[in-house]
Formats: sequence, C-alpha cells, structure tokens
Amino acid sequence: MTTHVLILPGWQNSGPSHWQSLWEKSLGYTRVEQHDWIKPLRGDWIARLEETLLDLPEQDNAVLVAHSLGCIQVAAWAAHSINTQRVKAALLVAPADVEREDMRQILPSWAPIARQRLGFKSLVYASSNDTYCSLERSTSFAKDWGATLLLAGERGHLNGQSNLGDWPEAQAQLQRLMNQA
Repeated sequence: MTTHVLILPGWQNSGPSHWQSLWEKSLGYTRVEQHDWIKPLRGDWIARLEETLLDLPEQDNAVLVAHSLGCIQVAAWAAHSINTQRVKAALLVAPADVEREDMRQILPSWAPIARQRLGFKSLVYASSNDTYCSLERSTSFAKDWGATLLLAGERGHLNGQSNLGDWPEAQAQLQRLMNQA
C-alpha cells in the first residue's frame, strides 16, 4: 500500500514561493489541478478531488494537504463522498471563511461551509492574524471537523506572502499526523 500526498491549493492556486509549491517540487507531492482557479465552483472542485482519489490504485490511500479554499473543499467533499476511507489524514492550513459577506460575493457557490466531522485524522493550522479567517472561526471549524488545532502565531494567511519558505515546522507536523493515522 502506498500513501499519496495530494496538494489542494486555494483560490487562485498556490504560486511558486508558496510552501505547497515548494513541497510539491522538493517532496514529489501531487497537486490536484482545477479547471478554474479564478472562478471556482464548489461542485467542480469536489468532483475533481473525488476523481483524483478514485484514480489511485485501489489498495492505496491519500493524505490531503489543503490551504485556504482547499480546506473548505475537503470539508465539502467529506460531507458528500462515500469514499472517505481512501483518505488517511488531512493537514488543513488557514481555512478560508467563505461565509463572510465579502467572500460570499467573490466565491458565491462555497457557502455554507460543511461542518460535519471529517471521518479521518486531521489537523487545522491557523494564524492569529489571518485576513481570510478569524482565529475564532478557525477554532470552530477545527472543533466541528474533529481536527486538532495548531496555532502558527501571527503569520497572516500562511501563504507565499507569509515568508514561510518550505515551512519545516509544518512538514514535521504533517509527518507526525501521517504516523498517527
């Protein structure tokens, strides 16, 4: 059995300096490509994740590494899929609060956020000064999803602009999560 690590970027994809892109390049993880990164539709993104998981060999499983809107994608997928057993664990970094009024205008198909337990081991990494999601909301998502909450301090949206580089701290947490799952 092989464990495949799937990278799930958020809205507008992850640029070259984003830790997800650096992990993909240096660690050989697989990015789940979307048909539309600019005007994403929740149903399309859920279907793409489902297709990717079902394309894996039947005996294999996956670990999901999601950022921002990718976290909301994972929650929505887990609430609707009958294939959640294919996922061993998920690292959910800086979930985007798409229920905020300003976000509803930009990403209208993404609210409401699925709040059910995910059905696999998960960790939510949150920043105390994320402009896309308050710490209170990240904490609430983690609780509802049955995830462990990890605080990253004041590091913004935990993206390329946060200057995390290849973010060894999160790599260690991912490895720990994979070992525990």
